[in-house]
Amino acid sequence: MADRIPAVFLGHGNPMQALASNDYTRAWRRLGEKMPRPRAILAISAHWYGSKTAVTAVATPRTLHDFGGFPQELYQVQYPAPGDPVLAHEIQRLLAPLAVSLDESWGLDHGTWSVLRHVYPDADVPVVQLSIDATKAADYHFGIGRALAPLRDEGVLILGSGNLIHNLRMYAWNKPSQEPYDWAARFDNKVQELMRAGDNAPLIQYETLGPDAALAIPTPDHYLPLLYVLGTRQPGDLVRFPVSGIEGGSLSMLAVELGTVSGHQKPVFGDFRKPAGGARTH
Repeated sequence: MADRIPAVFLGHGNPMQALASNDYTRAWRRLGEKMPRPRAILAISAHWYGSKTAVTAVATPRTLHDFGGFPQELYQVQYPAPGDPVLAHEIQRLLAPLAVSLDESWGLDHGTWSVLRHVYPDADVPVVQLSIDATKAADYHFGIGRALAPLRDEGVLILGSGNLIHNLRMYAWNKPSQEPYDWAARFDNKVQELMRAGDNAPLIQYETLGPDAALAIPTPDHYLPLLYVLGTRQPGDLVRFPVSGIEGGSLSMLAVELGTVSGHQKPVFGDFRKPAGGARTH
């Protein structure tokens, strides 16, 4: 339907992207400018990864600086977007009978604000975060995405933030412009191919994708936000990749947008492989 809001997954990469101006951040900015304006954002970040499903239910979520070893300038960044307790209760009802806690202690972690600072720089769209239950299998997270899909017809942008490929042990710390490792390029391309085909089963059971997947996803925290977004896909949705590129050989910056074609949704394809925000990642 024409009023349906897209669902988006962003490869957030280095926290220093929050302060950067580069191909990645400019593409995020263009994405916010071209999408229909949402009434609220539901963010699923790799960095709220715990033992239960919870949703922030505060009117003024705090900006969390949940990292260490970065320049002081980054710790001074604030993203003062309002919360939306009404939406939090709506999510709780939508996911029933699943137990969803209303959380008043979390806030917005850097997986959320480091990208939203570019997508909606005025911080004037209410933001709610949903946690990732680390005790659950991948199909559970895809299923939550399916249950949340009706929110797209109610003006809510569902935003996943992580990285399709997130192998920091193999990251070329001294050379972020390192060409993608062969396994990383194969996996990145394979996942794009599966998403274009709407073939979700191997994406949910990603372990079946072989050694490349094992290298790309050594831990599931940065991959699972993608499954929430894929779970919201509706008939007629096209898949676009507004950002692509692999930093340091093993960190994918791929962005995924699901939505129908409209005058508001012109693709902004790119293949951005330049180092962004320095060599430090998280």
